[in-house]
Amino acid sequence: MSDSTAPTLRMEVPGIDEYRAMRLATGLSDKTVEAAGIGLAASWSAVCVRDQGQLIGMGRVVGDGGCFFLVVDIAVSPDWQGKGIGKRIMAALMDDLRARAPTSSIVGLFADREAWRLYAQFGFTLSAPASQGMMLRL
Repeated sequence: MSDSTAPTLRMEVPGIDEYRAMRLATGLSDKTVEAAGIGLAASWSAVCVRDQGQLIGMGRVVGDGGCFFLVVDIAVSPDWQGKGIGKRIMAALMDDLRARAPTSSIVGLFADREAWRLYAQFGFTLSAPASQGMMLRL
């Protein structure tokens, strides 16, 4: 793959339909159109990776903008996994956090399966036993 055909990464929020499709294609839970529209509009930071205009990877940061942030929606199309796209997404989000978030901020995430290995490369550590992650799905 030459540089002229390499996927492009941009700081942008994905569209609702492509966001929902990417979540399903990568095994993440579905979100309603209503939930996706509200959530995407509230993104603190977002990254899209595209190949010839087609969304092949995405990631977002949500939070209060000062004290707490959560990395969410890190997803790479199955055909593009294992090619460093996830690492590019995380690097862009972390660069944005380091540039704009206050230094006392806490950044968290939930790692599915073995994804914690990617996040560890960016300084994230497993919080147990000091704390336990908890969640509730509505």
